[in-house]
Amino acid sequence: MVLYEPGKTDHGLPHDPFKACVIPRPIGWISTISPTGAHNLAPYSQFTNLTFDPPYVMFSANQTPSAKRKDTVTNAETTGRFVWNLATYPLRYAVNASAEQVPPGVDEFARAGLQKKDSVVLDAPRVPMVADSPVKFECVYHSTLRLPANPPMATAHVVIGRVVAVHIKDEVLTDGILDVRKTLPIARCGYYQYTVVRDTFDMVIPSTEGLSEDLLAGLEGSSKGNRALGEKRKEEEEERKRGERSSKM
Repeated sequence: MVLYEPGKTDHGLPHDPFKACVIPRPIGWISTISPTGAHNLAPYSQFTNLTFDPPYVMFSANQTPSAKRKDTVTNAETTGRFVWNLATYPLRYAVNASAEQVPPGVDEFARAGLQKKDSVVLDAPRVPMVADSPVKFECVYHSTLRLPANPPMATAHVVIGRVVAVHIKDEVLTDGILDVRKTLPIARCGYYQYTVVRDTFDMVIPSTEGLSEDLLAGLEGSSKGNRALGEKRKEEEEERKRGERSSKM
């Protein structure tokens, strides 16, 4: 059995196992634009959604080997916007090409041979999106959390953004549901390994009949269900206050 304390004791393995333990990790393929108009695209495997009404996402970018902030972080903070593009199996080589560290101002779209599409909701300066990616989120920058760590690369900047527009291509929908068998998303595993999602299976929490529609809406991430619940709770509170006023008369 392997037991080690990060930063204190050695794991004794030929390669560090930490990232390989947290898998699969969705890829934040983030596109930005610099204050001077340069286009940037880079993948981050420390990415996820945070909540759903309104929806927020985050990506975490470690510093460069020279202990500098990544261009993506700087661009998102200074322009107040970025786009998440779904990384897919057909686009895997472009994702990998865009991961190469290049000087600021180098267009990773061009290096990876990708077609661009302008953001729609985010106005000027419009952020370039990966035209062939089937799902894209236009995001407004919210905040950055800096996690201190050992230099030069381990320090991370966790960038949070609010999703203001969602693009989904019709061809990846099946009966109104986003079909992962059509999107074929890729995810990061450990070391230099990736995986692709081709199959899914359903599981419903036991005793579903005992769960309220409100809870099910939350599990689905339904903004309509959440807002309906909010209105319901508001009406109940107003009714309670009316009852209290009546009892005092």
